[in-house]
Amino acid sequence: MHNIRRVVTDMSRQPKRPRRCQLSVPGSSEKMLTKAAGLEVDHVFLDLEDAVAPSAKEAARGMVVEAVNGLEWRPRTVSVRINDVETEWCHDDIIEVVTSAGARLDTLMLTKAKCAADVLFVHLMLDQLESKLKLTRRIGIECLIEEVEGMMNVDEIAACSDRLECLVFGMGDYAASQQMQTAAVGASGGYPPDLWHYPRYRMTIACRANGIDPVDGPYADFRDPDAYRKEAERAHVLGMSGKWAIHPSQVALANEVFTPSAEAVAAARAQQAAYEEALAKGLGAINVDGVMVDAASIRIVRNLLDRAELIGV
Repeated sequence: MHNIRRVVTDMSRQPKRPRRCQLSVPGSSEKMLTKAAGLEVDHVFLDLEDAVAPSAKEAARGMVVEAVNGLEWRPRTVSVRINDVETEWCHDDIIEVVTSAGARLDTLMLTKAKCAADVLFVHLMLDQLESKLKLTRRIGIECLIEEVEGMMNVDEIAACSDRLECLVFGMGDYAASQQMQTAAVGASGGYPPDLWHYPRYRMTIACRANGIDPVDGPYADFRDPDAYRKEAERAHVLGMSGKWAIHPSQVALANEVFTPSAEAVAAARAQQAAYEEALAKGLGAINVDGVMVDAASIRIVRNLLDRAELIGV
């Protein structure tokens, strides 16, 4: 483990954002950038990493900056996915994107974080750039856990920066890093019952312990909505906040899975109201429509209501 202290500034913690779906948009495609700007989705990230060929990365930065500044973005969160700190592009990704579009940018998404120092590199560069540029809105950090080293160090990564808003499980590169035998990114293959159970579980614990969002990564076969829904449901049950989409057709599926139903919200509100009334009478556990509600179960209820409020349900 690296002995890295947590970096905290005097500014307030990053805002909570809905992340039911994070849509990937190639930073080198003007057509896709324009289409993404008009979509109703919680989060889009403009990709300068895997979706952009090495020879096109410098030009893609300019296209991303132009899109962030020039388009009217309907998604609630606009992020840019930068290249990892071990590449020749990371430093310039941060400087050029933040210098030219930082005032309209919500977060930067760091790829292939292996240890806390990788995240702190981005954090400290943002400190310097925001001070130099006199930016009034603080830029958050999102971070991909997609290498075995990153999973081994996930606790220190999750705790290292108060700019950090979420961790994303990137199962494509992670499968390669662990030398897993998978047919397609995000597919569980023949491993019963779920090839991704441990890394999802492990990363989610680290996120929840540090008050940040865990997000599930991509499912590559966008022509298989049933498999995508199944993977999203598995992530949801474990406590993850949302899932990536690599195609707009996956957005509605992610929203469906990670949005509490109206019936669930109504039942949760009834349970909370009844529990508060019971507490006033000195009761610790009650029956609400055949369901026992006590101090433990009401925490689950409140989590659901917090999600509903964040989403606007």
